[in-house]
Amino acid sequence: SSGINAEWPLRPGTIGSAGKTFSVTGWKIGWAIGPQHLITQLQHVSSCTTFTAPTPLQEAVAGGFNHERSIAHTEDAYFKWLPAKLEDNCRKLAEAFRSVGMIPVWPDGGYFMLVDTSPMGWDFTEVKSGRYYDVDCVKWLTREFKLATIPISVFYGEANRHLSAKYIRVCCAKSDETIDKACSIISQLKKSK
Repeated sequence: SSGINAEWPLRPGTIGSAGKTFSVTGWKIGWAIGPQHLITQLQHVSSCTTFTAPTPLQEAVAGGFNHERSIAHTEDAYFKWLPAKLEDNCRKLAEAFRSVGMIPVWPDGGYFMLVDTSPMGWDFTEVKSGRYYDVDCVKWLTREFKLATIPISVFYGEANRHLSAKYIRVCCAKSDETIDKACSIISQLKKSK
């Protein structure tokens, strides 16, 4: 950011991912838009890190953008539907977590929501795994309830891992059936006595 050091020029640019933009996990197709001096550097990095860029997938992404441009201001637009769908899914999950006493952290956007599990009073010290609470928590939720969540501590360095100790991450980019099933499972979770 130019606010960090007044001598640094503003460096605008955008990097995109087909996997995130069109909800096609696994499609390793991306793009970058920005000033030539940055794009040139990204081309150097890309040539050393990209192992394959299947032409049919590149053409599909370009076709997706062309189609979206043609319907951008209609109710059929994917880019209107997706944020509304994710918000609705997050709302359903947040209500379910809140109903059992957990504290959802409402996202400003994206595919995931954090949930503070500390009000549940769950204790995994008897597991003696040597892992952080959130890792044991998500393993327990998956094993005992078939509720797949993601530990947050894995995204932190050792010095700050404690900041996320009681948080889990849930994905809101799921089908209606999966969201409804998750909400049903969440409603069965109980606080420790």
